Amino acid sequence: MTPPGPTLLYAIKQVELAVRAALDDLLRPTGCTVPQWTALTVLSRREGQTGAELARNAFVSPQAMGDLLAALDRGHWITRTPDPSHGRRVLIGLSDEGRELLARVGPGADAVEERMIAGFGPDEQTVLRAMLNRCRTNLTD
Repeated sequence: MTPPGPTLLYAIKQVELAVRAALDDLLRPTGCTVPQWTALTVLSRREGQTGAELARNAFVSPQAMGDLLAALDRGHWITRTPDPSHGRRVLIGLSDEGRELLARVGPGADAVEERMIAGFGPDEQTVLRAMLNRCRTNLTD
């Protein structure tokens, strides 16, 4: 028997929409969108990705990544350099402006996460993170 109330899928989508709205509000003054910010945060963890790698890691299609990279270029938030080991590949990294944007927005993004988990103890946060990662793994394996 299904428990009363929204399904887990619905509840997860509602959390995603609330996070997206909070990040939209945070980023609006910068001219950066949530998908652009996501790509920049991915690059902050590992620079030197190709467009295809970045698309995969930033949760967008390769086709959408082309437009995203053009917008990141317009914002001067990324660099593109030829791959020294493969002449036809271009590696994407963060520019100084991109690093500055992440540094400026980071505390606000951290505050969104803190609001989201307000009232959760450290053990509950660890369990939540593990459970969400397991859900992702279950759906991608």
